[in-house]
Amino acid sequence: MQSPAPASAPATIDDFRDRLAQVGDDLPRRLRQCADYIAAHTDRIAVSTVAELAAGADVPPSAVMRFCQILGFSGFSEMQKLFREAYAPGFPDYATRLRNLKDSAGGSPAAIVAEFVEAGRLSLEALTKTLDETALNTAVSVLARAGTVHIVGRRRSFPVAAYLAYIFDKMAVPAMLHDGVGMLDHRHALRPGDALIAVSFAPYAEETVALAAEAQGRGLPVVVMTDRLTSPLARGAAAVLTVTEVDFGAFRSPSATIVLSMSLAVAVGSARNMASE
Repeated sequence: MQSPAPASAPATIDDFRDRLAQVGDDLPRRLRQCADYIAAHTDRIAVSTVAELAAGADVPPSAVMRFCQILGFSGFSEMQKLFREAYAPGFPDYATRLRNLKDSAGGSPAAIVAEFVEAGRLSLEALTKTLDETALNTAVSVLARAGTVHIVGRRRSFPVAAYLAYIFDKMAVPAMLHDGVGMLDHRHALRPGDALIAVSFAPYAEETVALAAEAQGRGLPVVVMTDRLTSPLARGAAAVLTVTEVDFGAFRSPSATIVLSMSLAVAVGSARNMASE
C-alpha cells in the first residue's frame, strides 16, 4: 500500500532526513527505488534535474515527481529549492568537477593520485554540510556509557572498523572488533550494558546486518555508520550517521568515513574520561 502524502513539506534538511526515514517499506517498487537513490545522493538534489535523478534511480521522471509529493512537496522544484537555499553558495557539483578532472588528466600514477585526492576532498566537503549533529551527539552518549564497545564492518568497511578498534584501544576504551577471522563467531561476547557500532555501505555485508540484528535482539543499542537512511542497518538503530563518498571510477575511498570514525572515537574517549574524573 502506498504511503499517504504528508500534510506539509519539510522545512529544513534535518526535517527532510526525518521524513525520508519515515517513508515506509511498503512503497511500490519504483517509489522505493526513488527513496533509496535520493537517500544515498542528497548531495546531488540541488544540482540535478528530474530526468537525471530518475535515470540514477532507474525510474521514470513521473515516479520522482510522485515521490516528492509523498515527502510533502508540491513537486521537484520545491524539494530542490530547499537544498539550494541550504547549501548555496558554493554547493559542489561532484559529477561535473570529477568529470573535468578525468578529462584533463592522463592515466599516470600521479594523475590517479590527484583524482583520488579530489574525490576525497569533495567527500569531506559533503560531510561538513550533511553531518547530522544530533545523531552524532546521540552516538557519543550511547557509546560513552557502554561497558564494551563492539565493532563490526566487513568487506570494504573493514578498514574503518579496524581503525575504530585501534583508536579505542589507544584511548583505553574497552572495545572488541568482530572481524570473523578463522570463521569465529563472537556473538556470545555481547553482554547487557554493551553497545555495537555497525559500519556498512551498499551492497551491505550480510554479516554486519546479522550482528546488528543480534545486538538489537538482545536489547543493546546500535550505532550505525552507513550511506543512506534507508539502509537495512538503520531501522531500530540508536543513532544513524550517514556518509556520502565520492568515487573515482569503480573505486570509492573511505576518506570522509575515516574522518567521521576518528572524530566519533575521540569524542567517546573524551566523554568517558570526563565521566571518570
